[in-house]
Amino acid sequence: MTATATPSTTVANLRDLGGTPLAGGRTVRRGLVLRSGQLDRLDVDADPAVAALGLRTVIDFRTAAERADHPDRIPGGVRHLVGDVLADKINSGQAPAAAQLKDLLSDPVVAEEHLGGGKVQALFAETYRAFVNTASAQAAYRMLLTEVADPAAGPVLFHCTAGKDRTGWGATIVLSLLGADDDTLMAEYLSVNPAVRQAFARMIEGFTMAGGNPDIALALIGVFPEYLEAALDEVRTRYGSMEKYVREGLGVSDETVTALRARLTA
Repeated sequence: MTATATPSTTVANLRDLGGTPLAGGRTVRRGLVLRSGQLDRLDVDADPAVAALGLRTVIDFRTAAERADHPDRIPGGVRHLVGDVLADKINSGQAPAAAQLKDLLSDPVVAEEHLGGGKVQALFAETYRAFVNTASAQAAYRMLLTEVADPAAGPVLFHCTAGKDRTGWGATIVLSLLGADDDTLMAEYLSVNPAVRQAFARMIEGFTMAGGNPDIALALIGVFPEYLEAALDEVRTRYGSMEKYVREGLGVSDETVTALRARLTA
């Protein structure tokens, strides 16, 4: 069992990490740390499932362009924090596929040129390594851990655009620190595929009907074990362990990790 999907009519790919099994028969506490896609359609009045969550803090991992194109709709009284994971990649002149899904799926010819022949998988692997080794990503994930460790932050929801890549790595870090095993981490990471593919179904259909390669579309929209393994390998290569990555790469104190575990473990 992994995190549970939370029914929502206005938030795509909404999941509560609560209930995820941990070592020693323990689980993640429910209702405290959630993940999703972008919140540009959020309507608390029309969505009782979201209203019941009592969100206090939202962490937005998207780029400035993504936020401008689809601004989050945040309920009154909820803190909105920005941790632009890909800022360093964007500032270096690179636009990762994870940040331009809709643009890439709008032109099959351009997609084939830039992403065909296995290029899309290589680009995602490079992006996932950047989740680990760039300063902007480190700052974003440091914010995530600091916030979810703080009881004053209340229920925290973190998200990117589709809620699968930047958000998936954030969930992996949190669950790893809490004691989830490798199989559980991978299961939670992959479990978003049905929701993501449903959210982008029309786009995928339009892309393939226009002559686009369906393998490219699925590689862009879905998540695959090799993507996550690229980030985990980067952690092992640079730091040796997740604990050292959190301490040395993210600059998160042992006290914060202890507080995170105490708050989120049932």
